[in-house]
Amino acid sequence: MRWTILLLGLLAAAVLAALLVGRYPLRVKDIASFLLAATGLKEMPKDAYDLLYNVIVQIRLPRVLAAVLVGAALATSGGAYQAVFRNPLVSPELMGVLAGGAFGAAVGILVSGDWLVVQVMAFAMGVVAVAVAVAIANLAGGASIIMLVLGGVISGTLFTALLSAAKFVADPSNKLPAIEYWLMGSLSLGDINVIGKVVLPMTLGIVALASLGRALDALSMGDDEARSLGVPVTIVRYSVIAVATLISAATVSLAGMVGWVGLIIPHVARLAIGPGNVRLLPASACLGAIFLLATDSVSRTLYNVEIPIGILTALFGVPVFLLVVRRARKGWL
Repeated sequence: MRWTILLLGLLAAAVLAALLVGRYPLRVKDIASFLLAATGLKEMPKDAYDLLYNVIVQIRLPRVLAAVLVGAALATSGGAYQAVFRNPLVSPELMGVLAGGAFGAAVGILVSGDWLVVQVMAFAMGVVAVAVAVAIANLAGGASIIMLVLGGVISGTLFTALLSAAKFVADPSNKLPAIEYWLMGSLSLGDINVIGKVVLPMTLGIVALASLGRALDALSMGDDEARSLGVPVTIVRYSVIAVATLISAATVSLAGMVGWVGLIIPHVARLAIGPGNVRLLPASACLGAIFLLATDSVSRTLYNVEIPIGILTALFGVPVFLLVVRRARKGWL
């Protein structure tokens, strides 16, 4: 219970800090005054109210919500993948989700350029990439863990090659820069209407993965042991892969390619609270949201221009992962 309160408190503080920082810095007093004015409990000059509404509601709030959703979804899906494959080096990239989503986004940019089309294509191709991985695993003689990993590697390689082909035929003066910018990841394109459409399914996906914590703990002991405990191994494994895939693909449609979150955050959570997935997955969701909120705040305040968030997650993720590796033991950390 204490770690739950602590993580929720840290998440609330991170959300507040993300709303305060930016090119137009705010104070806690400004947000409190705006909320009181918005609820009719306090009078505020119209110019001041309109300015705060524009900064808080129209500019920063969509980014904050997108950061929370993307960070929580990637971290939870990463922790779930690591549990179902019994491998601490697994991340959402394993099954080709991000490669497929990147290819879909590139195709959307090439054929339309409308960001709604790009987002839909990114989500759809992320799902297709995992379907291809599972199909390869079944064609190769059964969807065991090893064959699923192999299928994911092949699928990821295939869609990475298709992405390279899309970049090769893209207009170098217009389409190619848009594709490259998308691949670097950004929350600047977060739209409150799009976020409103995905917040419920993504939240339900995160909750669904967290609710499977006990079954994933049983799977970590091996398939035979899990079956002896009454766990439907095949159903749980494919359910986790399906849900983790859907929410991972949704993150690509919202923010482009954001790497390392699904790999390092579950390790940090594991070091903090232990390997039990009942607590690990909810903790990973909170820590992932906090990490991406902090990273996004740095990306838009460090320089005069916004740094793509995918660059910063990699720069921050590498040293963190090296620190985790130093404490690694055989099996789980």
